[in-house]
Amino acid sequence: MKRGIIHLYKIGILFQDREFEHDIYELIRAFYPGSEICSFYEEEEAGCDLYFRIEKQGDSCVIRYEDHENKGVTSAEFIEGQSSDALISCVDADDSEAKERAHAIRKERKDIVKIALYKLLVKLTGKTLPWGNLTGIRPAKLAMGLIESGMKNTEAAQEMRERYMVSPQKTALAITIANREREILKDIDYENGYSLYVGIPFCPSICLYCSFSSYPLKQWKNRVNQYLEALCKEIKEVAAIMKAKGRKLDTVYIGGGTPTTLEPEQLKVLLDALMENFCCENLAEFTIEAGRPDSITREKLMMIRNYPITRISVNPQTMNQETLDIIGRCHTVEETKQAFMLARECGFDNINMDLIVGLPGEDKIMVENTLNEVKALAPDSITVHSLAVKRAARLNIFKDKYQEMTFENNQEIMDMTMKAAYEMEMGPYYLYRQKNMKGNFENVGYAKVDKAGIYNILIMEEKQPIIALGAGGSSKLVFDQGKRIERVENVKDVTNYIDRIDEMIERKRKGINTWL
Repeated sequence: MKRGIIHLYKIGILFQDREFEHDIYELIRAFYPGSEICSFYEEEEAGCDLYFRIEKQGDSCVIRYEDHENKGVTSAEFIEGQSSDALISCVDADDSEAKERAHAIRKERKDIVKIALYKLLVKLTGKTLPWGNLTGIRPAKLAMGLIESGMKNTEAAQEMRERYMVSPQKTALAITIANREREILKDIDYENGYSLYVGIPFCPSICLYCSFSSYPLKQWKNRVNQYLEALCKEIKEVAAIMKAKGRKLDTVYIGGGTPTTLEPEQLKVLLDALMENFCCENLAEFTIEAGRPDSITREKLMMIRNYPITRISVNPQTMNQETLDIIGRCHTVEETKQAFMLARECGFDNINMDLIVGLPGEDKIMVENTLNEVKALAPDSITVHSLAVKRAARLNIFKDKYQEMTFENNQEIMDMTMKAAYEMEMGPYYLYRQKNMKGNFENVGYAKVDKAGIYNILIMEEKQPIIALGAGGSSKLVFDQGKRIERVENVKDVTNYIDRIDEMIERKRKGINTWL
């Protein structure tokens, strides 16, 4: 196995038990992107190029590895007395202090195993990862937690570098964002407030990389009104539940899909239902995604302007026509420019633009062209996404068809996007990571002063409940100041959502009653 060169292998991981299985799997996959990885629990399968065996030996975790060039063992020593038996006894205890001790012990054990595995993988591959051994999607949440625990910025940075092997550059980014998030959220009442997500699952077309619950409008046009009827019923019932609980609504986010696939009168039905049932007078933010330029018209924008919408998105993803054609966005670069300028004409003074780096066929020069075109429009915020191809995306389902495409993302490109944001007088205000991100990088939101997306921060930091309405909506209920999160899911399928709307409402009722 040659160092520093990406090879595609069949990798087997044999687990003695499933403790930390997800973290181990994700860390190995990050070092071997594109390789086939198989998990085994009893006996390993023949034919793998590389094996990892995760074994327990008393208070240690032993990681054995083997390939045609290398064999070896590395171990992660747990703190004496914190064996599996001790952990189980804590979990079985009734009092909350014992459960907190169990949680702390488990976290310590996990961190020790991940440090040992990370160092081993660095040795085997000759490379490091920008986010070190972090496998979760919320690095800024970790940074914020360290700062809120009483650490100084320098101490939190040192902890991220030494315990989690995060690079100095990414550490500085996470600490910067954590501090800005704290300032933005300082007036949000976590205990008595909540945020609302409303999903419109229709799109003009489905992008090549998309894995969201989205449906092409042409095929579903005749059912949009039925969907809105069910959604308005959920809006009315959930609003009544939240009012009865005395909770204050802080932010509203209408996403999708593409909300502006709705016709002006349909937008009116939706927005009227929200205004009539929820108290929207003192919102910190009200966002609607007008994401696809080919869905935006003056009539729709003026309809939106009749309501207290404070923020919209006009999302190009790229300003290169060849790429737009490849990924299935049925609009032109010129239409993006026209839609943005139209939104400005209609009086919108807080417009976000989403961009994706790592799109098929795009190199540094093409990304630079996108950034120059966006700078000329002067949006109020941008969100830079590193391409992440999820299992349900067409790009993954039909990957043989697209195997000749190149997917380029690197630190130089990420630095270029940051430099462009700074040139537009924007600073980073939130970030998150996803599985299968090209280059193992991150998504970063940049915004001008007072133009940050508050909802974006709230859903990432998990400090406040998010009640999600519509097909595919996933409500997050926050317990014990964020120590525990429970989800209440709506079905993703539009037809099922319409037919089972009463069941979806009852799920919410039970979940909210448990939470409150």
